[in-house]
This record gives sequence, structure tokens and C-alpha cells, in this order.
Amino acid sequence: MKLSKKIIVYLIVVISAVNISFAAEISTEAKLQYNKGVDMYRVGRYEEAIDAFEKAVELDPDYIDAYYNLGSILEFIKQDDAALAVFKQIILRKPTDYESVYKAAALSVKLGQQEQAKSYLSLIPQTSIVNSKAQELAASMNTDMQTIKIEQKEAAEQSQKISQSNGVYENLGSPTGMITDKNGNLYVAGFSDNAIVKISPDGNRRLFVKDSRLNGPIGLEIDSAGNIYVANYNANNVLKISSTGAISVLIANIPKPYALHIADGLLFISAQGSNSVIRYKL
Repeated sequence: MKLSKKIIVYLIVVISAVNISFAAEISTEAKLQYNKGVDMYRVGRYEEAIDAFEKAVELDPDYIDAYYNLGSILEFIKQDDAALAVFKQIILRKPTDYESVYKAAALSVKLGQQEQAKSYLSLIPQTSIVNSKAQELAASMNTDMQTIKIEQKEAAEQSQKISQSNGVYENLGSPTGMITDKNGNLYVAGFSDNAIVKISPDGNRRLFVKDSRLNGPIGLEIDSAGNIYVANYNANNVLKISSTGAISVLIANIPKPYALHIADGLLFISAQGSNSVIRYKL
């Protein structure tokens, strides 16, 4: 199947002829859901289109076009917060997708988040095809792209002066549980993103896990072998992520698991749904 980027904007579907380099990696089922989403959009069945695109990215978490169309529909039906969250997912996976960076900036302006909008605009190079739109958006905030880039550079330089014991990790999707491994890497569960982000000691971050089995992750814990345990709140189970990245359900049928703790070879899980603490031998 030959894929092309389908961009949905204000009731117009524009299909470009640019092939996506990772098309071979996209599963057939995800493509079918993607095409269903386009079809449902064309006939004005937006909720069904949203559902199809959500299923496509659940099947293939790196399906950039599906994210873009999902975000565009959410923006069109004025669910701006949800749309911004989707475009953030694209930026996390592909920071050079400047169309999505611009979308995130524009949505941030609509939501009254001007400083966040400026941080996105500062990422857009002058050679980008969205640069002129970015200039217009900057002007709407009574500034310009050059000023924004200078301000953001100065802010970045200032943040580097902050000692390593202080600082802020921003733009995380509803962060909940956190753990660190023996190398000092920080793992942060994102409740709304159904993902876990890994942040290295030098501040670099990457998507550690984005999987359909993650559903409302809250509590995290790690054992001496580097296995990570996840309190999967909405799925009523506890997941185990091995040191090699393999994911499995460790314990099922736990009502609303929340906090995790490991001691003496035992995993303790607080279950909010049953007002109890469960002890499990590892």
C-alpha cells in the first residue's frame, strides 16, 4: 500500500504525493483504521473519524499522519486542549515536523498560554514552509520571530546556570508516578498519554514506552534487576516491563491500583477500588 500524507484542515482534505519513509513499518490494521478515519471525516462523521484515528495510533504509536489528522479534527470541533495534546505527541516523536510545531503554538495562543506558544515558535527555522504563518502568529502576540528566538536562547542559557539540584522538566502529559534506575535515569508515567518518558541525568528525554496495554499508568517501581512495575489504574492490573523492554501483565484484576513499593522480594500494591494493600511475592 502506497501512503501519502493526508492533512485535514477546516473541511478540506489535501493529499500530497510525498511518500512516508517509514510506511513499511505501519501495520495493515493501523492503515485500515487510518483510511476509515479519512472516509468518516469526508462524510462529516467526526466522532467516528476520531475513534478510527485513535485506534490507528494505538496500533502504531509512531503513526505521525494519524496523529496529525486526529489533532486537526479535534481542533476543528474546538476541543483545543485535546488537540494540543495530540500535536505534542507528534513533536515528541518528530521534532522537525514544523507544521505540528506551528499547530501547537497556535493552539497554545488560543488557550492563553503565550509563553508556551513562544517556546514552540522558537523551534521553527526561517527556511520552514510555515515560517510566514509563524511570523503572523508572533505578530498577533505583539512580537516577532527574531525576538522570540533571542528570548528563548537567553532563557535556555539562564536555565543552564541553575544547579543540577534544581530545575523543571516541562511538557509532560499528566505526570504521575516516578522512579530512577541505577544509572540515574528518571522514568515518569503519563496518565493521560498512556506512556512512560525516560529522562537522562543530562536532561535529555525520550519516549520509553507507548503501548496499548498501558491504560492510566500511575504508580511506578523498579527492582534490583532493572524490571519496572506499573500500576495500570484504568486497566485494573499491574504490568511488568523487563530490562529488555518486554511488557507483560504481572497481576490482573486489581481494582484501581495506585501506589507500588518493593521490599524484601515483595511487591506491595495499594488498591483504591477495594481499600486494600496487596502483597505479591516477586
